[in-house]
Amino acid sequence: MNLEVQIKMNPSLYLRDPELSELGKNIIKYSIELIQKNGFESFTFKKLAEDIGTTEAGVYRYFENKHKLLVYLVSWYWGWLQFQINYQTNNVTDPIVKLKKIIKILASNVEDDLTTSHVDESLLYQILISEGSKAYLTNHVEQDNKQQFFKPYKDLCNTVGDMILACNEKYKYPHSLASTIIEVAHLQNFFMNHLPSLTDMSKSKDEKEIINYLEDLVFKSIQ
Repeated sequence: MNLEVQIKMNPSLYLRDPELSELGKNIIKYSIELIQKNGFESFTFKKLAEDIGTTEAGVYRYFENKHKLLVYLVSWYWGWLQFQINYQTNNVTDPIVKLKKIIKILASNVEDDLTTSHVDESLLYQILISEGSKAYLTNHVEQDNKQQFFKPYKDLCNTVGDMILACNEKYKYPHSLASTIIEVAHLQNFFMNHLPSLTDMSKSKDEKEIINYLEDLVFKSIQ
C-alpha cells in the first residue's frame, strides 16, 4: 500500500504527542519491540530508556505510565485496522462479500506496513493477541472509558456490526457478534500457538482455519 496511514489518537493518552519528534517515535518503536519480546509485566520505562539511549525521565515526558502507553499502542492498532478495512472494502458493494472480507482481515496474520516506519504492525498484532485485553481488564476501566480511551475499538465494532445488519437487518445481536468476531480471532490464534487443547485449529493451516471457523459461526448465526 502506498497510502500514508495517519491515525488520530486520543490526546488524553499522552503528555506529549510521540508522533511529533524522533524521540517520541522511538518510544513507540522500541516499546512495541520490548513488550512483544518480554511481555507487558516485565516491561518498564527504565528498560525502554536504556534501549533507546535516553533517560527514564525523557520517556515520562511523553507518557504518564506504562498502562497509558499500552492503551495508546492498542488504540493505534485498532485505528490502523479500521483504515485497512475501509481501504480494502471501499469498492465492495455486496454486504456478504464485504463481511467475509472483513472477517479475513480480522483473522489474518499481519505484515509490517512499510508506510509507518516507527510501527511494526506484525509485532503489534502479536501484542494484541497476547496483551491486548490488559488495556481494559483493569479496575479503572470505567474511568478510562469516560475518557474515550476505547473509542477506536468501539468504532471498529460498530463497523463490523453495521455490516452484519446489512446482511440481515433483523439480527438482534450485531454488536455482540461483532466484538465476538474480533476477540475470537485473537483468542483462537493464541490458543493455536500456546494452548492447543482449547482449540480445533492447527498450526499447519494457520489463519485459514480461523477464517473458516468465523465464517461458519457468523453466517449460521445471522441466517
